[in-house]
Amino acid sequence: MVSATVNGKSRRLGFTLIELLVVLAIMASLLTLVVPRYFQQTDRAQETVLKHNLVAVREGIDKFFADTGRYPATLEEMVERKYLREVPLDPITNRRDSWVIINAEGSPGVYDIRSGSDAVAKDGTNYNTW
Repeated sequence: MVSATVNGKSRRLGFTLIELLVVLAIMASLLTLVVPRYFQQTDRAQETVLKHNLVAVREGIDKFFADTGRYPATLEEMVERKYLREVPLDPITNRRDSWVIINAEGSPGVYDIRSGSDAVAKDGTNYNTW
């Protein structure tokens, strides 16, 4: 502790070690509450983005089929023909090339897509079954 004398009276300057430890303990306690919530929100956000991306691609596949009478050969064909702006990012794997392509029975082309991740969602299902 640092002290200074002004007009014959002693004044404290700075904080004691105990005061600093108390403040750090309070901050650590608050962080134990905040950090898990942050990661839960991040996981939920990834799941929401995955759901949105799957809906957008599936709608694009349906529109492509309605217009052409066939399924697209690749996701890139959907981009070239303006059914998608770009191949979406799989938010679970953070890659654009990890999508699992499902072909239609008896017909070539992209019938459906799924995430390429083997991870488990918050609801207990695998992302690659959505």
